[in-house]
Amino acid sequence: MKPDDLEASPLTRDGKVLILAYDHGLEHGPVDFDGVPESADPARTFEAATHPAVTSLAVQKGLAEAYYPSYEDDVNLLAKLNGTSNLWMGEPDSAVNWSVDYAAELGADAIGFTLYGGSNHEIEMAEEFRDAQEAAREHGLPSVMWSYPRGQGLKNDTKPSTIAYAARQALELGADVAKVKYPGSQSAMEDAVRMAGRTKVVMSGGSKRSDREFLANVKSVIDAGGVGLAVGRNVWQRENPQRILDALEQVIFEETSVDEALAVADE
Repeated sequence: MKPDDLEASPLTRDGKVLILAYDHGLEHGPVDFDGVPESADPARTFEAATHPAVTSLAVQKGLAEAYYPSYEDDVNLLAKLNGTSNLWMGEPDSAVNWSVDYAAELGADAIGFTLYGGSNHEIEMAEEFRDAQEAAREHGLPSVMWSYPRGQGLKNDTKPSTIAYAARQALELGADVAKVKYPGSQSAMEDAVRMAGRTKVVMSGGSKRSDREFLANVKSVIDAGGVGLAVGRNVWQRENPQRILDALEQVIFEETSVDEALAVADE
């Protein structure tokens, strides 16, 4: 896949992106499922990913092997290649858990890869991303970088200049999409989008918050020139994932106001 072909890939819909991320069982552990115990069942999130607003579902290898064959006709698979448990207490790093070749064999439509810029392991992770990105190009798969600066080299991983650097790092290393944290304001997100050049920028959904606050952040990203969202907990930690996905569809793809989106979701 050439970088300019992204909008023709299954990762996007009308040039916009809504990745439903469900790699939290590995990254965070069972604690993320406590509030809504049924969210621990991967089938529940695979069902949510059949919503027309969801352009792909990001999961680790085990979930892809066990559940994706039952949903391959209705869900686009984003193979999250690396990830490490919250039991790991060292400097931020992430094990590569499956290859691009195997992801393609399972039917993946895109690959995802975390890079911790600023970690003592940044050089190793960047080299691992190089291998994954080049293999993905051979298979015609777009690559999404979870660009998350953190580690001993960083005093503040959420300040706007750091988020802009994360977006630029994704561009420089060849990612098609950069998943970055929300930098706190629309103007700061505009700067991140500018730094990303032709790499598309999506916001990380982050921890669960109110419908209105969450949707306002998403709208700010769209208004800043971002193409969408990669979200997990703010969807599957809700009792009714369908409702928030209905609202997200309005904000991201129809570019409505938050009030309009909530009204549609409540119909």
